Amino acid sequence: MFMAKKKVNPLKLLSSVKVVLVGTTHPGNIGATARAMKNMGILNLALVNPKEFPSDEAIYRSKSAKDVLEKAKVYKNLHDAVSDCELVIGTSARGRKVPWPVLSPKESANEVAIHSLNNKVAIVFGREDRGLTNTELGLCNLHVHIPSDPEYSSLNLSQAVQILVYEIRVAIIEDHKDQDYWDVELATNEQTEHLINHMDELMKEIEFYDIENPRKLLLRVRRFFKRSGIDVMETNIFRGLFAAIQKKLK
Repeated sequence: MFMAKKKVNPLKLLSSVKVVLVGTTHPGNIGATARAMKNMGILNLALVNPKEFPSDEAIYRSKSAKDVLEKAKVYKNLHDAVSDCELVIGTSARGRKVPWPVLSPKESANEVAIHSLNNKVAIVFGREDRGLTNTELGLCNLHVHIPSDPEYSSLNLSQAVQILVYEIRVAIIEDHKDQDYWDVELATNEQTEHLINHMDELMKEIEFYDIENPRKLLLRVRRFFKRSGIDVMETNIFRGLFAAIQKKLK
């Protein structure tokens, strides 16, 4: 199942990492984020529906990281921003009724170090005042929580970014040994979303659940596939199975 090992320059793996800011309201936070990223050698920035961008304030706060802003890509929604990524980690400060894998910054950085060898990775940060929605968190494979002091737990957006990109840089550099890598590419976020939607389509056809009252079924199905690290071939096998069942039903 594993192929031969190959040597890589650890610092080149940083190019596999993308920082995604969702619904940022203050352009200064975008600039400060760009500066934090460039400090750690991570240059890929994606913005989802920023309130104001481009912005002179963002450029001013970025200091010498203006190039990060100039190359930043803007998207209408998070789905499009992470569709090309095989691993998506979302920052979350709140618990969920259906538990989701939650990592510390260091643990999440170790996951990034492992996946960055062959895959694209996105680290997603939510709005300054309310973070990511449940729907947006559902697009993520893993969640990361920064354990700040409960007496004053609110972190500035760029501070949160700085913590995570620092841990990622350290983890990738320390994990410089030859690594085994998977024989098939991991499924992108978009491919996994298509698989989940296909399974939901099939479940509706066989009346597997009450459409008016799905309860937590769909969320648990989503959690299963998001944390599985499913690859492209496995995705195709599942979708082929679902299609065969649908054909039999007809």
